[in-house]
Amino acid sequence: MRSAASVFAQTRLPVMLPILHLLAWLACVVYSTVPGLWLAIHPFAEYWRSRRRNPYLVLVPLWIAMWVVVGAITWPWREVLLYTSWWSWLPAAFWFGCGLWIYPHAKKNFTGAQLGGLAEIRPDYPDQRLITSGIRSRVRHPVYLGHLCEMLAWSIGTGLVALYALTAFALITGAIMIRMEEAELEQRFGEEYRTYRNSVPAILPRLNCL
Repeated sequence: MRSAASVFAQTRLPVMLPILHLLAWLACVVYSTVPGLWLAIHPFAEYWRSRRRNPYLVLVPLWIAMWVVVGAITWPWREVLLYTSWWSWLPAAFWFGCGLWIYPHAKKNFTGAQLGGLAEIRPDYPDQRLITSGIRSRVRHPVYLGHLCEMLAWSIGTGLVALYALTAFALITGAIMIRMEEAELEQRFGEEYRTYRNSVPAILPRLNCL
């Protein structure tokens, strides 16, 4: 007689895989466009600050439009596999865990408004502080590191070509975004930020910091 696990694998798993792949693809489409959103903010911070209306009335629809464009480009390859193995979810689980650990630590001492970038686009925002404590004493951009961990987890677990491509795209655009964001932070905080930048890595913490 076949075991219950064998029956589950033969009946449930083939049904679950397309759903899992779709969720993974949707998640990585959103994650991969995060740098694009910030590239629409940081180089134009002064412009957004000069606007009377809430800049997010433009930025949020723009971000959703990015999802649509990136989704349309990667849609034909959303089910193309480099490999398929349930063992791949073991290293994926590690990266999921890293991201889930990073996110709550990144939120400490940060309000939702700060995480949403209001300090960059609202000149009247009251809390203009450089946070260098907690996880930010080890890495300057922990939220982006969390996003990277989640994208790696989905890519490794599913083995989907589109997800690896989206991760590579996010790395390239993210590197550009970080340079622009740091130029804007240096403009706002001056020597304080330069000292911080020189002593703490941007994304990958040093081994002696772990």
